[in-house]
Amino acid sequence: MDIPTFLTHYWWIIVLAIVFFSGLFTINQGYIGVITLFGKYQRIATPGLRFKIPLIEQVYKKVSIQNRSVELEFQAVTADQANVYFKSMLLYSVQNADEETIKKVAFKFFADKDLMQALIRTIEGNIRSFVATKKQAEILALRKEIVDYVKFEIDHTLETWGYHLQDLQINDITFDKMILDSMSKVVASNNLKAAAENEGQALLITKTKSAEAEGNAIKISAEAEKEAARLRGQGVALFRQEVAKGMTEAAEQMKQANLDTNVILFSMWTEAIKNFAEYGKGNVIFLDGSPDGMEGTMKQIQALMVKQAGVGK
Repeated sequence: MDIPTFLTHYWWIIVLAIVFFSGLFTINQGYIGVITLFGKYQRIATPGLRFKIPLIEQVYKKVSIQNRSVELEFQAVTADQANVYFKSMLLYSVQNADEETIKKVAFKFFADKDLMQALIRTIEGNIRSFVATKKQAEILALRKEIVDYVKFEIDHTLETWGYHLQDLQINDITFDKMILDSMSKVVASNNLKAAAENEGQALLITKTKSAEAEGNAIKISAEAEKEAARLRGQGVALFRQEVAKGMTEAAEQMKQANLDTNVILFSMWTEAIKNFAEYGKGNVIFLDGSPDGMEGTMKQIQALMVKQAGVGK
């Protein structure tokens, strides 16, 4: 049987084959197919090779259940009227692969761009409302609080759309150049203030310790001088006692020998002159070495001795 004859007699088989194969379709991994019947939702199709009723059922949309990200750049104004510029990354996905969730995702928005526009504007609005209650000096330290606030405010809205906010990362927060310069000056002045306070405290400690050390040194020196003076006084007193004792013994011996006791004074005079010459170290001492001078000096010594003896009585 030739081909023309076959086509003439069995054309309906070819038509059935075409209709049958037109009902086959595939859903890729990471997607869920949404099937409609005459424009009305019918069912969902999971990944793999699937079949739909030809000419009646249609694959309305293939919904991605994979994570998706988008970068955001927008401006907000703080409570003290400072412009803040945000750069952030939004990570979101379909909430789950349940049929009701897929129906929300498929029919809530006309197209993906409408979803993206609504999602971005909602997040920007929440961040702006949060920033409007804070001052510009507080914003840099509130990254985590901003993210938590946005997640709390937007999670319920996204659930009604069938989506879930996986993560919101605020990568950069900047201000106008004038504000950045003023903030840098504030930081620099605070650093200088802290350095000056530390330097002042260090100087105070140094001065205090130096004064304490000087006071202790003066105290130690005074106590040492006091002890030295006491010892010198004891030495002088002992010396005088020994001199007096020696002179007394010498005078007694000379009296017993019927000798003039003035010899003792003369001996003390000569010993004094000898010591002047030996230990003077270049000092000049004027003495009258004439007989009259010696006689006058002896009389002065005798008078001094008599005076001291009278006081002793």
